[in-house]
Amino acid sequence: MEMEALPNGNSAGPTTPATGAAAAGAAPAPSSKLTQLAESLKLEHQFLRVPFEHYKKTIRANHRIIEKEMSAVISGVSDAADGDFSQDDAVQHLSSLVSRLQGLKRKLEEGSRVEHLQAQRCRARLDHLESADADNLSEWNSTRLKRILVDYMLRMSYYETAMKLAESSNVQELVDIEVFNEAKKVIDALQNKDVAPALAWCADNKSRLKKSKSKFEFQLRLQEFIELVRAENNLRAITYARKYLAPWGATHMKELQRVMATLAFKSGTECLTYKVLFEPKQWDYLVDQFKQEFCKLYGMTFEPLLNIYLQAGLSALKTPFCYEVDCTKEDPLSQESFRKLASPLPFSKQHHSKLVCYITKELMDTENPPLVLPNGYVYSTKALEEMARKNHGRITCPRTGLVCNYSDVVKAYIS
Repeated sequence: MEMEALPNGNSAGPTTPATGAAAAGAAPAPSSKLTQLAESLKLEHQFLRVPFEHYKKTIRANHRIIEKEMSAVISGVSDAADGDFSQDDAVQHLSSLVSRLQGLKRKLEEGSRVEHLQAQRCRARLDHLESADADNLSEWNSTRLKRILVDYMLRMSYYETAMKLAESSNVQELVDIEVFNEAKKVIDALQNKDVAPALAWCADNKSRLKKSKSKFEFQLRLQEFIELVRAENNLRAITYARKYLAPWGATHMKELQRVMATLAFKSGTECLTYKVLFEPKQWDYLVDQFKQEFCKLYGMTFEPLLNIYLQAGLSALKTPFCYEVDCTKEDPLSQESFRKLASPLPFSKQHHSKLVCYITKELMDTENPPLVLPNGYVYSTKALEEMARKNHGRITCPRTGLVCNYSDVVKAYIS
């Protein structure tokens, strides 16, 4: 017999002992885990922003295609209505318009398919964030670590490795491989001294770049002008400047004047002001500039997420002692790579000294006080008591090999 449901969703029947036991056994999640989870979710802005921006970009591109094609078709129909066509010409003209509309239909179907996939990706990421709770926090953090590693590899141009890691970890929907592949085409072209893909990217995102007052397209145009001067093709360089550089004159006159002077100084000049414009590192500057504009456009951080997370941890560990010669090898900042990453960070403010046991890696405090061996080395009470219990009251220093009795150690006091 079915029990009538109450308004609050509970059954009207009595609670069985099994149900009561289950309810009593369901312990609430520790508050520390819930706090950790809440803080973790605050860092996921980029995780949602990137696919959403990519989705919006696809919608805008499809909208532009529709407007362009429909405008052309309407204009063609108007010409057919107003023009004096023969029957055969009119049929041919209308057939071409029908073919154009059929092509538009195919483009719209493909665009709709892409939009649907990108909407699914947004939905998958929302579901992933909603699935995070205190019970599966360890598994969720493991997935996040893999996402961060894929992000780092993509930014460092390890595309194939990133794809393999994403596939093996089943996180393809949670990483931005497709977005970074778009950037890869432009970066590869710039490294090969080709600005065409970068200019096409600027044209696709013209309104948003203009809104952010970006100079990237102007820098590309300047570099293309410099390459014409380097090739001693001055007439083409002047024609190019009139067409593509003159519109920037109102806002970038000083830079234009400097670049135009290269027509007189040539690529072999020793004048430092103009010599630097012909150096190969200008292409590296354009790559860096593109990466910044690309990240800004998609709402990404300029630094890889892995660096940001590592710096957050290193900021708590960085002290002047970390840079001394006798810094313990267990300190991450004893390694040069971590020191370089921590170089822009301030030193951690420590009001009181903290002693960490060499054996257990636990903090030594009033609850677990430090004990001093006859050779001067200090370890925690918990570690030495455990060692003495297993070795009949004998203690062996793990760093020097000294053997002594537990009664020989002296308690130290932290001030």
